[in-house]
Amino acid sequence: MSTHSNVRAPNNANLINQSNAELGFEYYTPAPWPQLASQLMGGIDLDPASNEIANASIKAKSIFTKEVDGLSKTWHGTVWMNHPFHRGEQPCSSKCKKKACIKRGHHIDKPIPGNGDWINKVISEYESGNIKEAVIITFCNSSEGWFLPLLKYAQCFPNGRVHYIKEDGSKADSCTKGSVITYIGKNVAEFARLYGEHGTIKVQFGIV
Repeated sequence: MSTHSNVRAPNNANLINQSNAELGFEYYTPAPWPQLASQLMGGIDLDPASNEIANASIKAKSIFTKEVDGLSKTWHGTVWMNHPFHRGEQPCSSKCKKKACIKRGHHIDKPIPGNGDWINKVISEYESGNIKEAVIITFCNSSEGWFLPLLKYAQCFPNGRVHYIKEDGSKADSCTKGSVITYIGKNVAEFARLYGEHGTIKVQFGIV
């Protein structure tokens, strides 16, 4: 995956941060969401924000890790994406007094990509024809600018909150936000069939 800082949390794969990435919380996507994506797309060719530990459950044929900078690469095939959840941040100045830096205990010297960078990237790769399909899991922040481009695609709103997996393998059962799964591709009916068993499906009028 792409990360341009020495902040630990945004560097991990299939990461959803329940508060701020700079606080160092790491969460992985639980079943059945990635497995349904693999079934829908006939396998996952690429996870652009991953590592070997995360890919043990995602089982993507190719991954981009924090060392690779997935945002700078051309994507391909079928994609599963759980990007590092972050508002984005610019490098610190020499006189930085940001609260985020106080919390994490150090400053950053390179930009941290934000949610919009990842969402715009996956949509751009699809519209350019580089990827065939993509399934994305994010928090359901429907009023945020980065989320708005996803609204034109088919989405599944899970029955209840998605409780992500901690680094030690235990379930994080205190998630305070709802999640949504977005499908970018042409097989909307199959997406609705598979994911509809686990949540409410929303599509643009006239798609199905």
